[in-house]
Amino acid sequence: MGLRAVIFDIGGVVTASPMAGFREYEARAGLPDRFVSEVIVAGEDDSAWSRLERGELSWAEFCERFEAECAERGETVDARGLFAAMRSGTDEPGPRPAMVTAIRRIRARGLRTAALTNNFRLDDPTVEPGTVTRGALAYEEFDLVVESSVEGLRKPDPRIYLLVCERLEVEPHEAAFLDDLGVNLKAARALGMTTIKVDDPAVALAELEAVLGFALT
Repeated sequence: MGLRAVIFDIGGVVTASPMAGFREYEARAGLPDRFVSEVIVAGEDDSAWSRLERGELSWAEFCERFEAECAERGETVDARGLFAAMRSGTDEPGPRPAMVTAIRRIRARGLRTAALTNNFRLDDPTVEPGTVTRGALAYEEFDLVVESSVEGLRKPDPRIYLLVCERLEVEPHEAAFLDDLGVNLKAARALGMTTIKVDDPAVALAELEAVLGFALT
């Protein structure tokens, strides 16, 4: 297939998804299932969540706007409590060992690797560092890291996929991309990238092995 690079999402791929934290918070707060996710998606590029991921809002501005968006949909959400739940809502702290092994084997074969993540830069000293960017623990494993909060672009904007390919010095059709969200994969696929959806990490790595033609585990 002529692949020269593999690009990984962080949360939900290299580390556990924050979605478990969302579900935990919703249950504790008596919110409808998937309410938080629906609010995030509904606002699209102009939502508080999207703007935080692009580095356009301070933490205080985000909390005010996100809570207002939730209120418009008929529910009360404490943004700070939600982020605390995101931190505690997984029993998989840090990078998944199998993913780290795969990244190292890919690099050993001479392929380039990158992390492409929608993340936050929180300027509130009361928020524990690493609340959202647990994947930073694995950043040293990659040749390149591209973060939405640094670039002012976020997935699924095609420009951020093109940016990571440019920095890797590959064409989109020469890269494979792993993500746990279909909307992000759809945008990458439209550019010609080979895409793999990560629901079960073991299944996704087996699919990547088949694409690359060598063992990753």
